[in-house]
This record gives sequence, structure tokens and C-alpha cells, in this order.
Amino acid sequence: MERRRLLITILAVMGIWELAALVVHRSILPGPITVITALFSELFRGKLGIHFLVSLWRVIAGMGLAIITASPIGLLLGQSKRLNQLVTPLIYILYPIPKVVFVPIIMLFFGIGDLAKVIIIFIILFFQILVLVRDQAANIRQELINSVRSLGAGRRALFRFVYFPATLPAILTALRQSVGTAVAVLYIAELFATQKGLGYYIYFQGSTLFNYPAMYGGVIAMSILGLGMYFGIDWIERRICKWLFVT
Repeated sequence: MERRRLLITILAVMGIWELAALVVHRSILPGPITVITALFSELFRGKLGIHFLVSLWRVIAGMGLAIITASPIGLLLGQSKRLNQLVTPLIYILYPIPKVVFVPIIMLFFGIGDLAKVIIIFIILFFQILVLVRDQAANIRQELINSVRSLGAGRRALFRFVYFPATLPAILTALRQSVGTAVAVLYIAELFATQKGLGYYIYFQGSTLFNYPAMYGGVIAMSILGLGMYFGIDWIERRICKWLFVT
């Protein structure tokens, strides 16, 4: 049923797009068939595939870095009220700041290569994961912890059998919520002094070559990147958090 709805939605969007292209009737808005043709041509005979893989690598690297740093810190804050009280004011100050404002600062310190772009993604995801994992760890029922401790479980066993399974859905939720923002900021980051990535490809095709079908093809590729990450996280959650879907 979900696949059918998705297909219907895609067809509806393409129909509206085709109608808009007929009404505007200008080269800046080619029809969907023209764009899809250009998309496949650029993927198999052009360089769009390379740009897509570069952007995908940057998003995955940023996600991985955020998970391995924010998750343990969030668990630690969730378990320690005193430490949480000390760190919470700093989180409240930094968390609401739009992370896109850090793009020029990060590039000044880390240059214009992959590292700067990975760090940008990392910063976006870090606070989302940190806050959700902290809240989830703090809300674990004390009776559950006590029952596991009564069986002789130490800190490592508590982490493995209680805290980690309880906070894993929060990590995946944070990734799902942040992936759209991460891809959007990646586009902005890839506009600065680089020749690799979908952001550069879209800008170059539209503003330098005036190849609007290829430009829109790049936009679709970046949309596929974001949607693919979103549905990929959803698939992972269904595979490793099966207890959430038991009816």
C-alpha cells in the first residue's frame, strides 16, 4: 500500500511539473521527461555519478562521526544528573543556533576539502543525537535497571542490555530527523571552492553551462540522496529494533 501511494505521489508531482513547464514555456523549466533523460545520460556518460558518490561519502562519514561521539556522551549525561546539570546550559546555547552559520568558520579552520564538509554534517547531527539519547537514557525505568543489577550485571552489561537497546531508536530517530537538514547544508558547503559533489554540480550546470536539464537532474539526484538516506535509516530501524514493530 505504501509503495502504491508513493508511486501515485511521484506521478502526481510529475504531472504538475509537466503542466508547469507547458505554462512557463521557457528553457529554465524543462519538462520531467527531458530532465529524467538528462539525468540518466549524466549518470552513465557524464560525471554525475562521481559527484553523487562524493556527496554520499561526506554524509555517511559525518553521520558515523556523530554517532560514535554523541551517543556515549548522551548516555553519560542521561545517567549522571550532576554532569547533565553542568552541561545542559551549554547545550541550550548551542543547540538552537542554525548550523549553517558555522560553514564559513569551519572552512576557515579546516580548509575546503572533504574534512570541512564532514565536520559540518557532524555538527548538525551531533546535537540532535546527543539530546535525544540523553533524554531517552534519563527516562529508562529504574525498576528495569535494578532488576538487571540484581542478576549481577555490571556497568558494561547495563550498557549492552539496557542503555544501548533503549537509546538505539533515539539515535535512529535523530538521524532520520536531521538527514534533510544535513543534505541541504551539504549543498551550501559544496558551493565553496570545490569541484566535487552534487552542490557544485548543480551550481556549475545551471550558472556556468546553463544546462538546465542537467541542473534539474542534479537536484533530483540530491533529492534521491536525502530520500535514500531517510528510507535507509528506516529500514535499519526495522531490522535492528524489531521490538518496536511487534503488534
